[in-house]
Amino acid sequence: MVSASGGRLTRPVVTAALAAAVLAGCAAAPPGPPTREQVLRRILPATVQIALERDGRRIRSGSGVVIHARAAGTGTDCFVLTAGHTLADFAAPQQLFVLLDRHRGKGVKRPARLLARRDDGRVDLALLEVPADSCPVARLGTPPALGDTIWVVAFPWGREMTLVGGVVSQINGDADDPDGARLMVDASVSYGASGGGVFDAATGTLVGLVEGYRTARVSFKGDAAARYIDVPVPGETYVAPLVDIRRFLGETGYAEVLGIRSAVARPSR
Repeated sequence: MVSASGGRLTRPVVTAALAAAVLAGCAAAPPGPPTREQVLRRILPATVQIALERDGRRIRSGSGVVIHARAAGTGTDCFVLTAGHTLADFAAPQQLFVLLDRHRGKGVKRPARLLARRDDGRVDLALLEVPADSCPVARLGTPPALGDTIWVVAFPWGREMTLVGGVVSQINGDADDPDGARLMVDASVSYGASGGGVFDAATGTLVGLVEGYRTARVSFKGDAAARYIDVPVPGETYVAPLVDIRRFLGETGYAEVLGIRSAVARPSR
């Protein structure tokens, strides 16, 4: 083999050149999409359980997602998003707790402070602050498209963590803001799942929070008292989208947890 300048290239030189070219090609290759296991490692630790207690007894349960962590002394302040209606009528002597690390079992129970809450038919969200040693944070994604696959992580009936797959089954195009169109997914949930994270199954990024679900009233046949129960309708789960999350944090003065400017000034503590 002869070089462009007329000199002969020896075999070791050719081998080294080929190896360098292969390594350069490997270095330039873009990283592939995350595997299913990598996605689950991103979303499960960021999912938390919400518990309201009175006199040591749990009176209500919900789900939530850690969206921000801030160093505080020797520990961390964790900021958790959940559904606003979960904390309806919350007041002393009730106590509010967040259970971290529930993907590992019983988790770590920490007292939480309610920073902001809205449940007005337009936005159904609440923000909590939880002191902890550390907390994994979910990454916000982009508005999903119809048919995108998702994971919902929550704690139905206040019990163990549940992972349910599905797709974005409806986007309400009549919303005022196209990016804030109401979402519906076909993943089935039940009581206690409100506030649970809805994640893009391909990337593990957060695309919304469980807001509620359609129910059907089932009567007990032959019951003279006409008793009934409301049961979830499978596959009709409503989701608070990213635009609601950003609007809620901006209007309540906590937009800095997402690195954006607040719409209002937050009162000092």
